[in-house]
Amino acid sequence: MRILSGVQPSGELHLGNYFGAIVQHLALQGQGDALYFIADYHALTTIQDAARLRDLTRDVAATYLALGLDPARATFFRQSDVPEVHELTWLLECVTGMGLLERAVSYKDKVSRGLKASVGLFTYPALMASDILIYRSNVVPVGQDQVQHIEIAQDMAASFNAAFGREVLVRPEARLSEVPKVPGTDGQKMSKSYGNAIPIFATGKALKKAVNAIVTDSKDPKQEPLDPATCNAFAIYALFAAPDERDALAARYRDDRAFPGYGVTKQAIMQKMDERFGPARERYEALKRPGSELEDVLRDGARRARALAQETIDACREATGLGRRLV
Repeated sequence: MRILSGVQPSGELHLGNYFGAIVQHLALQGQGDALYFIADYHALTTIQDAARLRDLTRDVAATYLALGLDPARATFFRQSDVPEVHELTWLLECVTGMGLLERAVSYKDKVSRGLKASVGLFTYPALMASDILIYRSNVVPVGQDQVQHIEIAQDMAASFNAAFGREVLVRPEARLSEVPKVPGTDGQKMSKSYGNAIPIFATGKALKKAVNAIVTDSKDPKQEPLDPATCNAFAIYALFAAPDERDALAARYRDDRAFPGYGVTKQAIMQKMDERFGPARERYEALKRPGSELEDVLRDGARRARALAQETIDACREATGLGRRLV
């Protein structure tokens, strides 16, 4: 089984990334041939600052390695270090109807939120399909909002195989995260673009500011029970806590008229984050320093990923009549 997933370097990774993707990625690296890439080509749809893109790319790489990604068990690389992905993107676009991309929900959503309606943003699903298909991936871990992109990749693979009469490209299947939605500080899905995220490695005043920004209601626990089912702070705490800890805090919400209020939950979130990420935070800082093994890991991962990509491109070129690469 070949597993593939990517993450955009478009800002500090946050709890939504961690519980929605990273936890699953780390667990899957021992269950198959796992490939994880930093989607820096995709990030160009929103970031046109070279220094910032380089820094964010290193930040993503350091975060994954600090949290436990093992380069010996998973291929970890930058998307832009495998240029063959763009050749496959063109081949796929040549057999894809416009209607397929026009129906992409994410494009409409991003434009509605103010992103420039660029050609790159519109054809984003084609590049994502190429990312998946070029490694002949079987399983793609995603959140619910990305399922349509996997379906587009399936359609593109089928169109290519049908157009050229060969089963060159493998149909991928989505694998949904067990945590489909991580609430942000405002109760919406946690997202960098929504400004409601809590960074994984936030510390001190920055961590306190982010956690204290969690929106709660104005109920007074001395006057009426609090409802853990509708509390944003409780939902975030529950991601870290053991079942008995969740149950105990929920009981205090409902039954303890002396409960001091939501500040207790927010303090517990900060404590849980320090416990969970403290050791990894030190490793993260070391990896970010010049001269760390970070670049060596990414280069080795790119070498391994590119070998797989070249096999697929050779098969696609032969199927289309372009012939094998000369170099």
